[in-house]
Amino acid sequence: MKTTVLVPLLLLASPALAGSFTPPQGCTTYLTVQSRGCYVANYYTCEGDPAGHQWRADFDQEGIFFMSRIDAETQWIESVDMNPTVIQTLDPNPQDPASFTDLITKGRDDFIFELSKDNGEHSKVRGYDKLTGKTFTIDGVTLDETEFEYTETDDSGAILRRAKGNEYISREWRMFFSGHSEWDQGDGTYLPLEGSPVSFVNPGEPGFAATQPLFDCDAMMSSLDRPVLPSFGGNG
Repeated sequence: MKTTVLVPLLLLASPALAGSFTPPQGCTTYLTVQSRGCYVANYYTCEGDPAGHQWRADFDQEGIFFMSRIDAETQWIESVDMNPTVIQTLDPNPQDPASFTDLITKGRDDFIFELSKDNGEHSKVRGYDKLTGKTFTIDGVTLDETEFEYTETDDSGAILRRAKGNEYISREWRMFFSGHSEWDQGDGTYLPLEGSPVSFVNPGEPGFAATQPLFDCDAMMSSLDRPVLPSFGGNG
């Protein structure tokens, strides 16, 4: 993780700075997505990154709680969980790397890869994404629906978390968006979550670069209690 990328985003977690997302120097925000479940995401690209890489910064009512970077195949290259701050990266040479190309050309993508955190934790992720054949238009954007399932285990094989449900993909942006899903944080109990996109805001439009979520916030739980929505086969 580049310090020049991480530090400005951590500063944005301060309530005094909340309201309008400013990406790090050399980076450009190109999309803001307001979603169900009381969170808003800002997507941006940076000049120093490899071609096809893109970042996402997630905010809830308390500020930034998660950020991630994916590559052109939507592999989850690295992520930062802010509560507390933990950096997780994709291990080299995945056994079966996530492939957005396989998903859109073959209708299904299976993946097996490993992740390492800077606190010493290590895990393996196995799962799949597949197209359901359904398409939806949300706020003028055409999205394909996917079905997904994955399990993340530690080095002993114990389940850390698992999830199943539906997501959406944008072929144009080569990214995933959350949908209707069920998440198990390792205790065997599935928690239903709704994170579907509601509005897509482009540069120059009202609400672009917003850091305050708009939907489902009255009944939404704190980011300290809810699982992150990584979309392992997709955009982290």
